[in-house]
Amino acid sequence: MWNVLLSFSGLVALIQLLFLPFFPESPPYLLMQKEDKAGCLKAMKQLWGEGNYHTEFDDLMKEKAMTKGTKIMNVLEVLKERSVHPQLCTMLLLLLSLQLCGLKIFLTANLHESIIPYVSLGVSISELISIMFCSSIIDRFGRRTLLCGGYLLMALILVLLETSLLLSDQFLWLRYCSVILIFLFIIAYGIGP
Repeated sequence: MWNVLLSFSGLVALIQLLFLPFFPESPPYLLMQKEDKAGCLKAMKQLWGEGNYHTEFDDLMKEKAMTKGTKIMNVLEVLKERSVHPQLCTMLLLLLSLQLCGLKIFLTANLHESIIPYVSLGVSISELISIMFCSSIIDRFGRRTLLCGGYLLMALILVLLETSLLLSDQFLWLRYCSVILIFLFIIAYGIGP
């Protein structure tokens, strides 16, 4: 019953997608990235209710002043930074542990057992690509845009994946489309949610 479980995660993503537009942007994002002070205060009131948030606003202003001279690092600079190597190693171990995930989907798609380990490795590589790509674009587009776009892509990919799995017995080439759709789902999830 893995397909019911997979559909349930799609339902949760759809619910989040429906409610996400009604929430404001993050106040730190509005202040630090977009430099919108009025929008920041409005978001604080919308998130926390009526009240005086000047203390929190002043804290954000101090944080903005402290980070003003700080250079935002790109992916290669982060990889070269020795202080983050333990966190990177932990992340890589988690990604490598995902190699055995998805075996049931791959068996359902009637893939030969000899290529399933390579496909599982492709899943891990897809996650690594999505993490690197997301970290480089999150400041440009903001979390809200990435969340909405990610959930929309995930919903579309799940519909296509379910269709390709149902028709894979009739059309052999759809087996490989299922694998590609799984890679795309992982990338969409990593970039968005």
